[in-house]
Amino acid sequence: QVQLVESGGGLVQAGGSLRLSCAASGSIFSISVMGWYRQAPGRQRELVAAITSGGSTNYADSAKDRFTISRDNAKNTVYLQMNSLKPEDTAVYYCRGTISNRLYWGKGTLVTVSS
Repeated sequence: QVQLVESGGGLVQAGGSLRLSCAASGSIFSISVMGWYRQAPGRQRELVAAITSGGSTNYADSAKDRFTISRDNAKNTVYLQMNSLKPEDTAVYYCRGTISNRLYWGKGTLVTVSS
């Protein structure tokens, strides 16, 4: 069994920062792409940022210049550093990973940005 567990969400004022973590555990032979997605109320889930095992990154336009995705392969963990947060960043943030050639999702962590 493979699990992805997110942490680090919470309530923050506009302009503030949060760092999300997602740790993979279980029977892991390989992890390729890991990413962060978010879903705001009434909206579809959308990609925020993704990172390959080699460190190549991809960001949504809304995340560029404010968010940074990184990973620690030794710890099977991916991070999302979020700076200059805006109320429109409020959403449930989900971790997604391609692990041993299968796709897994975490249960999500809520980020609320107050104005």
